[in-house]
Amino acid sequence: MDERDWLAGRFEEHRTHLRAVAYRMLGSLSEADDAVQEAWLRLSRSDPDEIENLRGWLTTVVARVSLNMLRSRNTRREEPFGVHFPDPIIDPPDGPDPEHEALLADSVGLALLVVLETLSPAERLAFVLHDMFGVPFDEIAAIIERSPEATRQLASRARRRVQGERIVPDPDRERQREVVEAFLAAAREGEFEALVAVLDPDVVLHQDFGAGVREVRGAEAVASQAQAYSQMGLVIHPALVNGAVGAVATREGRPFSVGAVTVRDGKIVELDFLADPVRLAQLDLTVLDG
Repeated sequence: MDERDWLAGRFEEHRTHLRAVAYRMLGSLSEADDAVQEAWLRLSRSDPDEIENLRGWLTTVVARVSLNMLRSRNTRREEPFGVHFPDPIIDPPDGPDPEHEALLADSVGLALLVVLETLSPAERLAFVLHDMFGVPFDEIAAIIERSPEATRQLASRARRRVQGERIVPDPDRERQREVVEAFLAAAREGEFEALVAVLDPDVVLHQDFGAGVREVRGAEAVASQAQAYSQMGLVIHPALVNGAVGAVATREGRPFSVGAVTVRDGKIVELDFLADPVRLAQLDLTVLDG
């Protein structure tokens, strides 16, 4: 085995970890893969004998690349209102594949990623690296060119935002499924009161049709939306979306939306729907064919 093959093997040992870091930073699977590829290119041009901690070195590279991508995204203002709706990770309803399970460790649901999208790039990096991957603040500080104390404050501010907005779902997937099925049944029948009954009074709906993320709050408002969609002839396919019970809706055989549902204490507290036809066309939905 030559040195390059040996180095490639060492890199592959860390690929899943690096992709997980990049996905949390970017909320985009394609951009995460680009960041990981860039890390490999930089490693292949480096002297491995000078790298004491390969995992740490690669994590730093992926973090720097991701940070630059976020800053560039904000500068170009490609996303309406500055919000990028995260890429969903879709699996069959009976369980995610092992690669997705590794990518979604620590319950990285769409609800959490939506909150992360509201942070500044530096806040997001500080929170993701420290709170999710245990990277010391002095190492993070070097990446964002701040003092360790300033970096700690960034992470603390991000943490308060995440804790204030993040909803931790019920861990029992079967219980999640029961609640979601009750919601879908009520929507099919157009039963407004039954819809309201399964929704938390403060439920929030995020939906992206390609013109920016729209937010709807309150059980009655969300139930009205569900009633409207029930009249559109949608076919609902059960799925796991970022590890939680959700659904893929099709209309006339074409993807219409991917929805993640967050259930807590037997009520739906958040719904996150991607319905941008351009982005839906890029998703691999063949996992649901079986």
